[in-house]
Amino acid sequence: MPRRRGVSRSNAITTLLILVFLFVLGVYYSVTGKNPGGIFSGGDVTPTMQVPTAVNASGAWWEVYFTDPVHVSDPEDWQSSIEGRLIEKINAAQSSIHIASFEFNLTPVAEALIAAKQRGVNVLWVTDDESGLEADEEPDRGQFAMLQDAGIEVRSDDRSALMHNKFWIFDGQIVWTGSTNITENGIFKQDNNTIVIQSPELAAIYEREFQEMWNGEFGPTSTSQLNNQAVVINGSGIAVIFTSEDPALEQAIIPLVGDAKKSIRFLAFSFTDYPLAEAMIQRSQNGVDVAGVFEKFGSDTDAAELDTLFCAKVPVRQDGNGSFMHNKVIVVDERYVITGSFNFSTNAEESNDENVIIIDNPDIAKLYSQDFERVWSLATEPDAGEITCE
Repeated sequence: MPRRRGVSRSNAITTLLILVFLFVLGVYYSVTGKNPGGIFSGGDVTPTMQVPTAVNASGAWWEVYFTDPVHVSDPEDWQSSIEGRLIEKINAAQSSIHIASFEFNLTPVAEALIAAKQRGVNVLWVTDDESGLEADEEPDRGQFAMLQDAGIEVRSDDRSALMHNKFWIFDGQIVWTGSTNITENGIFKQDNNTIVIQSPELAAIYEREFQEMWNGEFGPTSTSQLNNQAVVINGSGIAVIFTSEDPALEQAIIPLVGDAKKSIRFLAFSFTDYPLAEAMIQRSQNGVDVAGVFEKFGSDTDAAELDTLFCAKVPVRQDGNGSFMHNKVIVVDERYVITGSFNFSTNAEESNDENVIIIDNPDIAKLYSQDFERVWSLATEPDAGEITCE
């Protein structure tokens, strides 16, 4: 009996030591993400914070989608991504698909467009010369060539400034726009947004701009149609501005920001416009809740307005995406959403072909605000030691 008690006590101590050892390894694994000896199933993992999934939603006449590089990052699983939603629209088209889009390298989209062409849909594409047709000749590209070989005509701007638009018009009824380039990076690596609006009146506005570019009108000398670029859909006002024939910052964005009463939220791939920064600072100093996220790479340049806002005590962060935070979004008073292809820069205002859409709709604004919070949660504070405030 005494010997049995000794064995029992020894087993208990051994079990306790094993449990303590496993507990320590578990803490180490949970903190570092490293799996010592492969004890925990699934192999080594890279630790990630709990990041909200992008919230996608739709209303009677609109759909909103956000890329989510944390949760939706596999180009092979395109069906569950924005690419899948775009292909659904292509497959549903009956008469026409007119596209003004900066970049392209998605073969499933090319195949869907070719199938649409073969069933009699009028498919036309305007792109940038360098980032569109010339880039198509690079290795592992060739999607524009696929379209052209199938009889789909593709035209480019053939100028030094950018044809930077990202809009699609389906059957003269539906507009697809936002910041998302139709590329693997744009959909699976970057933070981007897409808004889809069903409205023949809005589609007609974008179709006029498409036809101008199709006929060779680009840049600041293009025909201005600004007085005919506003619609109301189910009580929601929508205005569209095409640069560089009309100034979006001066005409619309800065005045709307300057009139903010409660809050301003922004996500900016490129933000180099001082008057816009000044308008945000003035609203912040008058009690408006202002905050924004800059793309990290772009905000480290001398031209970026990150330092201006930071030194004025406006809460700003640099994004935490290992690729790009490519959005160009401002949400004002949880009611107005500004989005599109337009970066907040002089080139976008004065040289490029861009589109800005401004939507007065609290439901849509709520979705964009939620995505702001998602991106904000991944972002980091600027290094104050690297910023000199006068």
